Amino acid sequence: MGAPHQPCLGVITGARGTRGEVRIRTFTERAEDIAAYGPLTDETGARSFTLVDLRPIKGGIAARVEGIQDRTAAEALKGTQLYVARDALPDSEGDEFYHTDLLGMRVVTVNGEEFGRVLALHDFGAGDVLEIERMDGPPLVVPFTRDTVPEIDTDKGYLVLIPPPGLLNDDEVN
Repeated sequence: MGAPHQPCLGVITGARGTRGEVRIRTFTERAEDIAAYGPLTDETGARSFTLVDLRPIKGGIAARVEGIQDRTAAEALKGTQLYVARDALPDSEGDEFYHTDLLGMRVVTVNGEEFGRVLALHDFGAGDVLEIERMDGPPLVVPFTRDTVPEIDTDKGYLVLIPPPGLLNDDEVN
């Protein structure tokens, strides 16, 4: 897992060709933007990667990693997640935010009572879901929609949760 609040911008999914090129599945709005914020690091922050010669391919981009010269070295990078320092990204505007900004955020009820903390934000293909570590009880997974999360205050570090009907006992959330 990356350092706290470092966004993962992509993952190397394998080698491409014989000259050290890699395939990358990106998590940026435009695939080629993965290299726009400077060098990327691995999850530990110990290794740095500079991407060059990017071009779109099915499922992401193909790129060369500076210092990687052959297929064997490129194959060794398979599965490497690529992170960038949070402060390298532009500020979000209005109702926009980065997923990484939600991690660890306090979750409160509509009455302002502490409910838990955001553990993770997942996308399994049918829309984003929040995984919440509750103050009491097992973790909870809820759809990440405006109905379920009507308010997010990144400055104050909280979001308001209205669980879908029937998800919890009536006395768990006010």
